[in-house]
Amino acid sequence: MSITEYPSPAIEHLYSDHHPWLKKWLWNRLGDATDAADMAHDVFLRLILKPAPRGFGSEGEARAYLRSMAQGMCINLWHRREIEKAWLETLAARPEEFYPSAEHQAAILEALHEVGNMLLDLPPKAARAFLLAEACQMTDNEVAAELGVSSRMVRKYITQAMLACMRLRAKQSMADLLQD
Repeated sequence: MSITEYPSPAIEHLYSDHHPWLKKWLWNRLGDATDAADMAHDVFLRLILKPAPRGFGSEGEARAYLRSMAQGMCINLWHRREIEKAWLETLAARPEEFYPSAEHQAAILEALHEVGNMLLDLPPKAARAFLLAEACQMTDNEVAAELGVSSRMVRKYITQAMLACMRLRAKQSMADLLQD
């Protein structure tokens, strides 16, 4: 959907009526005025670029919609920051002479973000089973006991996660081919 499909006065009205409120709400959630201002801007940018309700029945409906969009974006930001923090902690634990190049570090961090997003898209138990089995090297029986499910269900969860990994890998391979 293009920007021209939205009546400019409606977006301007929504922005002028709710931007200060949204920025304050985000500042309370994020604790940083700059992050809040950036994210408030991004919320309205997404509203312009993606299909959304053309009108709201009340101010409360508009704010609920904007808050829902902003909440999802906050979760994504926190998730990215957790991944970045874990990566920096991993690097800090290594001797500096074994650090990968800055380019390689950026590629690794991007891959970690993609895997993190893939895990977020999985059902929670499937993501947890995958992490326990692969990252913690737990057996199916140990994972089953941790999750309170059968070991057969653990296999199903891990298969589901592996399929998502394969899709991610195929998507990356396609992007690499198109880039060449």
